[in-house]
Amino acid sequence: MPQAMSERIIREQRKIENKRRMVLLAFAVACLMGLVLDVMTGPSMLPINDVIAALLRLTGVENTTYTIVYDLRLPIALMALVVGAALGAGGAEMQTLLNNPMASPYTLGLAAAAGFGASLVIAFGGFGLPIQYAVPIGAFVMTMLASAVLFLFASLKQFAAATLILVGIALLFIFQSLLSLVQFIASPEVSQQVLFWLFGNLNKATWTNLAVVAVVSTVCITLLMRDGWQLTALRLGEDRAAALGVNLTRLRIRTLILVAMMTATAISFVGVIGFIGLVAPHVARLLVGEDQRYFLPATMLAGAAFLSFSSVLSKVIIPGALFPVGIVTSFVGVPFLFWIIWSKR
Repeated sequence: MPQAMSERIIREQRKIENKRRMVLLAFAVACLMGLVLDVMTGPSMLPINDVIAALLRLTGVENTTYTIVYDLRLPIALMALVVGAALGAGGAEMQTLLNNPMASPYTLGLAAAAGFGASLVIAFGGFGLPIQYAVPIGAFVMTMLASAVLFLFASLKQFAAATLILVGIALLFIFQSLLSLVQFIASPEVSQQVLFWLFGNLNKATWTNLAVVAVVSTVCITLLMRDGWQLTALRLGEDRAAALGVNLTRLRIRTLILVAMMTATAISFVGVIGFIGLVAPHVARLLVGEDQRYFLPATMLAGAAFLSFSSVLSKVIIPGALFPVGIVTSFVGVPFLFWIIWSKR
């Protein structure tokens, strides 16, 4: 009897894991579809056959198509996938670490800090650096400064995760106020440039900054995966995780550093893009559960697909116009968030 029961439990567990693998496969297919559609769409629409042939480097493709695909659109399409994966993973680990469904790099003030850093550079010059390099550097430095405040509080003994969320909300309001101050004292032209950066824009993606974001995200996500069992144990509660041998302070600081590095790098190149780090983890959690072996990859793929299809929508809403992708993610993300809230009551 016990043997039959154990075999039944094993079969059920295998069914659950097979279902989780199918979810990951479905998300991967969605990412691939989003990539192809993103390369197809633009001021001049490309036929899907030409896009696939160019991506596979088949013969018979015109040089103009190769130029459009590889020099203009493919870096943008790949940047959407990489940034979406980075923001999704960052939101997932923030929610896991703080045990709060509203935690994300956006709601904890990191995005507002990046916007303030970029606005300083746009308003007052690049401090001796070319503006195309100074803006990402300013956004990255200010994001890491905000992260340092979170690190400081997270390192304190007997410091609860709920209190860390309050610190993040305080940082959000502080940097938003400073950002408003910069826009108030700047000229209308400069204020408009700052506002456009805050909307989020993938169109400045190049192979160089794509490589930077991809390398940093890959390293950070790999290190987060190594802590997978500790982060999974943390979802059982801080007391149980500590009883299992998890060093909560060390895990909290290490996770915050990795998430801050990853999201700061992504935001510094594409601007503020909200809701991905908030919605993607909820979608993944509903489909695959809390096991980090599946939860983190599912969140990455969900975030990548979300931003990829948002990039496609940003180019077809007003054909020929430059519509900020950050606005699209907000419009798409809000109904998703309402659906999640309603479905979970």
